[in-house]
Amino acid sequence: MTDAMKTIRLDTKLADEAVQILGVKNRTEVVHVALCEIVALKKLRSLMTKHAGKLSFEG
Repeated sequence: MTDAMKTIRLDTKLADEAVQILGVKNRTEVVHVALCEIVALKKLRSLMTKHAGKLSFEG
């Protein structure tokens, strides 16, 4: 991971709410968590599309 100082415009009320919801320490961490979540979600959707109707689940 590369740590780089960048300036972004951020809705601070929304970021502070996300900090509380996610239980993280600060806005930087909440942005990192949010980016990780969106990447994981995109990968999951891609896998679901790729394997739609090809898998069976028993349980």
